[in-house]
Amino acid sequence: MNSLNALAHLALLATGALAYPTSNYSPAAAVGLLKRATGTVGKNQTSGNGGYGNGNGPNLNTPSDRGAWLKDYDINTDWYNEWPNTGVVREYWLSVENSTFAPDGYDRLMLTFNGSYPGPTIVADWGDTVRIHVKNNMEFNGTSIHWHGLRQLWTTEQDGVNGITQCPIAPTDSFTYEWTATQYGTSWYHSHFSLQYAEGVAGAIVINGPTSANYDVDLGPVTLTDWYHATAFSEWHVAQTSGPPAAQNGLINGTNVFDCTGSTDTACVGGGKRFEFPAFEYGKKYKLRLINTSTDTHFRVSLDGHSLTVVAADFVPITPFTTDFLSIGIGQRYDVIIEANAPADNYWFRATIQTTCSAANTMALDVKGIVRYSTATTSGDPTTSAGTMTDSCLDEPLESLVPVVAKPVAESDLSTAQDVEVSIAITTVFKWTLNGISADIDWASPTLLKLLDGESYPTDYHVLDLPTANQMYYLVIETTLGITHPIHLHGHDFYILAQGTGAFNETSTPVNWANPMRRDVAMLPASGHLIIAFETDNPGIWLMHCHIAWHVSGGFALQFVERSADILANITIDNTWHDTCTNWNTYDASGIDPPKDDSGLRKMMF
Repeated sequence: MNSLNALAHLALLATGALAYPTSNYSPAAAVGLLKRATGTVGKNQTSGNGGYGNGNGPNLNTPSDRGAWLKDYDINTDWYNEWPNTGVVREYWLSVENSTFAPDGYDRLMLTFNGSYPGPTIVADWGDTVRIHVKNNMEFNGTSIHWHGLRQLWTTEQDGVNGITQCPIAPTDSFTYEWTATQYGTSWYHSHFSLQYAEGVAGAIVINGPTSANYDVDLGPVTLTDWYHATAFSEWHVAQTSGPPAAQNGLINGTNVFDCTGSTDTACVGGGKRFEFPAFEYGKKYKLRLINTSTDTHFRVSLDGHSLTVVAADFVPITPFTTDFLSIGIGQRYDVIIEANAPADNYWFRATIQTTCSAANTMALDVKGIVRYSTATTSGDPTTSAGTMTDSCLDEPLESLVPVVAKPVAESDLSTAQDVEVSIAITTVFKWTLNGISADIDWASPTLLKLLDGESYPTDYHVLDLPTANQMYYLVIETTLGITHPIHLHGHDFYILAQGTGAFNETSTPVNWANPMRRDVAMLPASGHLIIAFETDNPGIWLMHCHIAWHVSGGFALQFVERSADILANITIDNTWHDTCTNWNTYDASGIDPPKDDSGLRKMMF
């Protein structure tokens, strides 16, 4: 690696054979939680006075000025460097447990939080402390919970990645996570244990804060996912040997229809429903928080007869732009505002599966919800039509994604990036490699524990060391394969300097240094390139991986050990963290679970 410019060139290759906030969204208006069984989320404001600390004054956020927040904090605040200290702790209790549900009318085994799917929405205000107690009540399997997109500034041990920042939580064991909401916006939390999140171990996160355009009502999170009638564990063996398995449906906020007419399958019980939004009132503007929680599906979202005003991408507020169709990859989030300005009627809300980069799915055009106007005269299914849309797995154009808080990147000579040879490992199963390495970690020996104990990292851990503070680090990620990948980085938003099809050329590929988009998930186009940069301003151990679940299970990951000396000098690891490893080792030694047969970052049994 070039030590002066800290540049790396990566190439990819497949080888085969609820505490209530004081403003904005609250669970009282929750449209994003479909209760499927008895189960509650504990919620308690355990400290603070219910307002805002440090003399920040009352919340200034109103429908006519959504860019305001507190006296010293608003939409123009650079939250990478400053954020409110509210003095409030939002505390939650989550149980990971076995369940049997039929989200679309097809009964199947699931794993859930608190007997609901999606899991309870974690809600806080910008600057709150969030404390979540997680208990593993599953019959088998460990777990760990990742708070997707959260920066975890100086709290890498709270990132929730087994084998990287902690050992798995064994059955009957518990673990408490705590982090500060230095960002605001929309995200989700999910298991990072093998393929568990594909079984239902996922829920939304809403951190209330300012918005770059005005609206009247925050309707909360809208989760979008593909859906499989077989368990992900059983499908994993298909993915390993034959390529990605077909999905059977897609869900909006945990529900959709599936036709069981004439089926002799006893699991096809029927009763699936379309998700319905609260009734729109003409003239009002509604904020929706879109989240793609899929296993292997890219969506384009639309509402017949309406436009979407996009105001945030992942956790980054952007200059508003308007579109009729919004592209959203796995792990990505967009906040949008929809004005109720169409004739009073019922309208289809569509999450159209993009077939060029998604699992095969006979419901590709039928993942739909319903928006009804309060004055509509009919109550049946909408009869509206979709507009003309091109099937595409590309991100929204970079020229449309302009952060409100401008942060330029100093120009660097990207031609000094070190080329890394792509290697092929011929095996009996599909494996993904980055720089010739297919990631494979040991749950019982996480990277953080190895750092604390002064041990070296195995090659299969695929560790890149970043020892220098506050240095811009650049990555040139390329693939010659015709497959699109959603690239996710933990612990950071990265700058997107360039993105496109074809090989990256240091002299001719356009690069944006002025105010490039920042986010934590971006699409690596098929047979294309993605050039990103991030500053080493957050000591920790941070995973970077493809968010297609089959791919990360197949080894598509690497990790950065960022400023190890600062981690060791500042981290606080208590006995509970070590007890988690002790309890996991005891459980693992019992031999109840089968041996790990994937990267460990996404095995399971029911």
